[in-house]
Amino acid sequence: MTTNVLAEPIATWVDRWSGKPGGAVVLDLGSQPPSDLFPAADDPLPDPAYPLRMVMSKVSGLLQLEDDPTEPEEVMGVEPVALVRQAELCVSDAADAGYVREGTTVVEYPSPHGGSWGGQLTARGAVLVDAGPVDLVVDVHGMMHDRDQNVAFVERRDLLAPDGVLVMMIHDVASIVRLGMWNALKSGHFAYYSVPALVSMAREIGMVSIGAWQYPLYGDRGTTLIAFARSGSRWGEQAQVVTDLVESQTAEGIVDPQRVASLSQTLTASVAAIRSYLDQAKAAGLTVAGYGAASRTSALLVSAKVTTDDLVGIADAAAGKHGRTMPGNRIPIWSPAHLVESRPDRVFLFVPDLLPEVRATYPEIEANGGRWVVMDPTPREV
Repeated sequence: MTTNVLAEPIATWVDRWSGKPGGAVVLDLGSQPPSDLFPAADDPLPDPAYPLRMVMSKVSGLLQLEDDPTEPEEVMGVEPVALVRQAELCVSDAADAGYVREGTTVVEYPSPHGGSWGGQLTARGAVLVDAGPVDLVVDVHGMMHDRDQNVAFVERRDLLAPDGVLVMMIHDVASIVRLGMWNALKSGHFAYYSVPALVSMAREIGMVSIGAWQYPLYGDRGTTLIAFARSGSRWGEQAQVVTDLVESQTAEGIVDPQRVASLSQTLTASVAAIRSYLDQAKAAGLTVAGYGAASRTSALLVSAKVTTDDLVGIADAAAGKHGRTMPGNRIPIWSPAHLVESRPDRVFLFVPDLLPEVRATYPEIEANGGRWVVMDPTPREV
């Protein structure tokens, strides 16, 4: 087995959970522009760029962004059908478990990228409020955006009534590592959770995990919904399904920094595959465009040194991005209508979960002889 070379984090780094030093760099994407930066075509060059590295704490086991000097840009995304469907599944499972019922009071931490369960919760009779104590706290990829993870977790705990429940939806580290999704690392995302690390963090602040569900969003078992309650509440002790997940992910090596550092190998392989695909497409005279100017797209393009010579444009459903560009390479961002009109031979799909939606919405791509190429994160024609 290949042993990955692990670097030391910067001298000022401390674990975002414990506040203590002691960690290893498990993924280094080099210098990258902010993932939520979409400059206007006439903005001055060069675009800003900063080191982007993932560190695993030797204290808490939490995977986290090493440093981020940037400030969040305005959110321009549109919630895709896949995320709406995921919200429905999560709320349904939470309701079946008894966490959501008529009159349940809820504080929600929605995703800064636009994901919210508000509609699904109120449809089941829940009442959204602004302060605790409440029956339910919902976190939809929210806490990962907090620089201080301990403060953020305690804040959510303290909103709960004595028998209240916190449910968190996470992009599971086990899936990120298993599928080699190195481009999940992005500015503004300060924490990446494995089930063992998150359960351990909860235990330190007097909480126990009482349930868990896994879904195929973001790949094989890519999304995990995990529920917490205060220790000693009516919900009892740690659920067996949680114990099983902790044991299986530990056995898989997700708590081992050497295993997580395999993301560096998939980064190298992915970049090589992207360059090879684009070079062959150019040699064959094919026009290649893209779909999905998402936050995960930027690092993939910059790492593979993709330019306007390789990709003529990237379409996105968010109207606020139209007429802007991708950072670093200034690839233009189009409307989907422009993409259809351009009749590309190949379309890189940078968000794989959108494949059923875009094929159904834009059948003209394939009707005109084009093909979708899923980037997960290596090119795969469909």
